[in-house]
Amino acid sequence: MASLLCVMMIVFYINNIPSYYETLRTDCTLKPCSTLAPAPPTTLEALSVYHLTPDTYSLWFVIIECTFSFLFYMAAFLIFFKSKRDLLGFLAMVALVAYGTTFTSLVYIGSKDSPLLARIPEAIAAVGRMTFFLFLLLFPKGRFVPRWTLLVFIPFCMVQLVSFLFPETSYDLLNWSNTGRLLYYLPMIGMTIFSQVYRYRKVSSSVEKQQTKWVVYGAVISLLGSVIVSGFFVYPVFADSPVSYIYLSALLYAIVAIIPLTLALAILRHRLWDIDPLVNRTILYGTLTLTIVLLYAGMVMYLGSLFKTKDNFIISLFSTGVVAVLFSPIKERLQQIVNRLMKGRHDDPYAVLKELGDHLVQPLSPEEALQEVAGTIRRALRLPYVGIFIRVNDEEKKAAVAGKPEVVFDIHSFPIIHGGEELGAMMVSSRSRDEAFSQEDLRLMDVLLRQTGVILQNIKITLGMQLLAKDLQESREKLVLAREEERLQIRRNLHDELAPRLLSLSFNAAAAEQYVNKQPDKAVKLLGELRGVIRTTVNEIRTMVHDLRPPTLDEFGLIGAIEARINEIRKTVGTNSSHGDEAAVLKVSLEAPAKLPILPAAVEVAGYRIITEALVNVVKHAEATECVVRISVLSKSELEIEVSDNGVGLPLLLRPSINGGIGLKSIRERTAELGGQCFFDKSEIGGTRVRAVLPFLQGEDKLNESSINR
Repeated sequence: MASLLCVMMIVFYINNIPSYYETLRTDCTLKPCSTLAPAPPTTLEALSVYHLTPDTYSLWFVIIECTFSFLFYMAAFLIFFKSKRDLLGFLAMVALVAYGTTFTSLVYIGSKDSPLLARIPEAIAAVGRMTFFLFLLLFPKGRFVPRWTLLVFIPFCMVQLVSFLFPETSYDLLNWSNTGRLLYYLPMIGMTIFSQVYRYRKVSSSVEKQQTKWVVYGAVISLLGSVIVSGFFVYPVFADSPVSYIYLSALLYAIVAIIPLTLALAILRHRLWDIDPLVNRTILYGTLTLTIVLLYAGMVMYLGSLFKTKDNFIISLFSTGVVAVLFSPIKERLQQIVNRLMKGRHDDPYAVLKELGDHLVQPLSPEEALQEVAGTIRRALRLPYVGIFIRVNDEEKKAAVAGKPEVVFDIHSFPIIHGGEELGAMMVSSRSRDEAFSQEDLRLMDVLLRQTGVILQNIKITLGMQLLAKDLQESREKLVLAREEERLQIRRNLHDELAPRLLSLSFNAAAAEQYVNKQPDKAVKLLGELRGVIRTTVNEIRTMVHDLRPPTLDEFGLIGAIEARINEIRKTVGTNSSHGDEAAVLKVSLEAPAKLPILPAAVEVAGYRIITEALVNVVKHAEATECVVRISVLSKSELEIEVSDNGVGLPLLLRPSINGGIGLKSIRERTAELGGQCFFDKSEIGGTRVRAVLPFLQGEDKLNESSINR
């Protein structure tokens, strides 16, 4: 249906070409005929100056307008050929054919003698306006965004239909005042612009944004160009030169013909070139041309009025020289302004670095300097958000933020490297959704990232020192708290248990003294009870001492204490195992050097506790038949402890011990207290491996540490 409509419009256009040429040649060249005529009437004398006749003069206008219309038809045919099943392709085809048919005066003048045919151009124009606005509302996704724009488009179409169906009435748009037509079209134009801006910022992908840029670029250039060129049609200087209207018509239609070109590029999307450089150059040279023209005209008018001369060659020559001298600096300045408006200051990295350097020479803290770097990057590239993150202890920490984090699009991460080490990352938001950074942007960011690395290194050192100081303070607090807790526990044991027992012993001894001579049997009984209480007290004291430091460490050393603990486990497991069930017996072996170096008391206790807890976990949870305990010295100052089994392995979710055991968490804490490292992984024999590396000082190191502490 759409294809048939387009064919009918083209046939109607071609059918009116002969009558249009005849009307121009006989009625419109030498006398007024219509306000739609391509040029005002002229004379034979004016035409003869340029070797023209009414026939050739009219023929030039026909050739120009037909060429213009056929450019629209060719774009429509190309879109139809490439997008046969695309709704937007059909809309664009109909809009281009209707626009190319009715933009010129050919069909209006060519059909004015027939009352029946004279209404067809208005119908085609109405179809063109409706399809063109509908295309802009649907482009490029094929749906209304926002959806409420449909509620504005429907009344617009109804007015177009009523205007065509009731000509020569108050409903006819041609009978409306200029203000009335402006108020009618203005909401539709504003809604179309709003729809494209909203779609561009909220919905469109990067490819769709490029499509939108091409369409908007073509429409804006065509609109501005046609307005400027149309103004020259009424300029008095062209009144005596009929050939000037040929040139103006050709220029006007060439500018408007940009619309089908950009529309075809946007819809077909084949090798969709980046339009930003083209927009940049258009703004630059358009502004430059306007500035030069105004400067030249202003100088000629001023000097002419100053010296009371007109059409003076010297004044024109002087003005031309001034314009030539100012051309280069004006161009450079305009280029800089346009670049900053579009993409920021990526074309002038040295100026950005100088500005940043001027700020960094001020007395700023590292955090303030980093904040200045983030702000400089954001301003230089016109970005909505820049965040700098520093990596401390394998965690990224926010160091500086510029912009509003809630107004971000796609986040890109750039590593900050200094001295071969990745210190952190810079997170930047693209200027709009799905917009990629240009090579100029990336080069400027690379230069600024190098400066950021130096500052980030200083901040990392500062933060590291702060964290060390914080850890040291926390360690001191934990040490004091642990010491006081131990003292409190010992005090309770001595005051609440040991002291009352000793007092009871003194009472029992005094009572026994009284009964020694009078009632020897009762004295013996009291002494027996006294002996039992003494034994209980001794056992409790031994338990208390064992909690402070296992006595086997003092008696046998670390290896001997571990062997004693392993023997206890063997007896316990052997007792609990079923008779005849060899698989239930846990075989525990110890691999250790013949002699260990002199170890600090804290290292011995920590090693004993870690191995003991690991063995308890093997017995209770591993369901293992084999367990190996290894003790070795990695270097002169590192003790390695390893307990591995062939059991079921670690559960996916580790939970703390319920019955008060030390647990894996306590093993980690004991290792961390001595500055060591602890690992839990799969063992070589299939179960779990607990490995701890404990550093220690010995010999001269211990003496040096003691002298430093003193």
